[in-house]
Amino acid sequence: MGIFTNESCLKLKNKEYLESIKPLKIKLGELQRVSKEKKIPILIIFEGLEASGKGAIINEILVTLDPRGYKVINHNHALEQNTLPLKQYLDNIPGKGEFHIFDKSWYDFAFEEGTNITTRCKEINKIERSLIRSGMLIIKFFLHVSKKNQRKRYFKAKKNPAKSWKVTPYSWKQNFDYKNILGTWEDILERTNNYDCGWNTICSNDLNGAKSEVFRILLEKIENHLNQKEVRPDDVLLPYKKPYSLDDVDLDKSIDKKEYKEELKKLQETISNLHHEIYNRRIPVIIAYEGWDAAGKGGNIKRVVQRMDPRGYDVIPIAAPNDVEKSKHYLWRFWKALPRNGHVSIFDRTWYGRVLVERVEKFATKYEWKRAYQEITDMETQWVNNGAIIIKFWLQISKDEQLKRFKERENTPEKQWKITEEDWRNREKWKEYKEAVEEMISRTSTVSSPWYVVPANDKYYARIFVLKKIIKEIEKRLYHI
Repeated sequence: MGIFTNESCLKLKNKEYLESIKPLKIKLGELQRVSKEKKIPILIIFEGLEASGKGAIINEILVTLDPRGYKVINHNHALEQNTLPLKQYLDNIPGKGEFHIFDKSWYDFAFEEGTNITTRCKEINKIERSLIRSGMLIIKFFLHVSKKNQRKRYFKAKKNPAKSWKVTPYSWKQNFDYKNILGTWEDILERTNNYDCGWNTICSNDLNGAKSEVFRILLEKIENHLNQKEVRPDDVLLPYKKPYSLDDVDLDKSIDKKEYKEELKKLQETISNLHHEIYNRRIPVIIAYEGWDAAGKGGNIKRVVQRMDPRGYDVIPIAAPNDVEKSKHYLWRFWKALPRNGHVSIFDRTWYGRVLVERVEKFATKYEWKRAYQEITDMETQWVNNGAIIIKFWLQISKDEQLKRFKERENTPEKQWKITEEDWRNREKWKEYKEAVEEMISRTSTVSSPWYVVPANDKYYARIFVLKKIIKEIEKRLYHI
């Protein structure tokens, strides 16, 4: 095996190991505290062959750390079949100052039988790139053991009643098919051995030697990360072909009330039927709403779900992130809200807040919102590639129409709660928001996840427009229209 062939295995006797590991453990504890103070998220990934000693090595790390500052997530189970792949891993990424250890990770997602390794590895590379750019340190270990030693450890474990359960039919299958399995892992490691997130392959024929190597690498990587100066590319944006203009939207489009009621009833019945069909076919649907304040998002969503089974959808209103959400990667709260297979998640405002309100109000740095375009399109592409339908709407109204609706809300007691000082402040930045929206649409409207700009001066027309587009996108998937 290319990666593993010439690698020597460090061997240490117990006395030698105990003497050499003590200062490394003390140092790792110190670095954990410094990382916490500096609010650096650290993710340690352990992958490896069966019986390669991952558990023993992880345990050695844990007895060194402050137990209030780490979390071990064991992914020794099959991918959850009722959610989009990777969600269970992304739910558990560390926040600022947290130290998480993954015992198996999204690389099992690439190793699954029947998987397109090239596609999976590309998706993983993009996720890791996004996490690293947000300030996370990711350290990846792959532990390997010889076929002979693997077999010896199986027999030893079988004799111990407390450990015999670990030796499963899969364990013996891996030993029998050792060469092919190691070859597959070599392929995965080569495809994901990136400059800023490389693999550390550890020979664990001798566990003392393997533990020592892991500690040495951890100290080196964490110290380097703490001491390095922040390096960010001057420009992370690629030019786009044709800029989108909101001025081209025909806001005079309308529909009379009688026709609206007839259309609404018919379309809602269709949506209800399609909702049952996507549940039966286990297709997750993500509907994203953005738009100007008072553009009618709430009323629009209400008409979409009015005839749907309430057990099969969630409406997710997005407000400013709370303290926990602020400590995580900015996309984390959206990963957590992904629908189960066969269900619908409707987002009232979305992950595009990073390139809209966070850009305009300077809640995000220029570097942060500029790199978000690629990160968001990567994320949406991954969702689509793994079976989801994504439908994105921008509700467009004129500045005059917005003013009319603001005043109507102020003068209607039961609607006054809908209008706030923030709405008026945002209105003063109409030009800046317009520029941000146009760039967002230009950069993130893709073939697999296009933006639909909804003429929304007439609420009736906007509701019918949205219902028709949702039906079209779902039917396109179901019936390959």
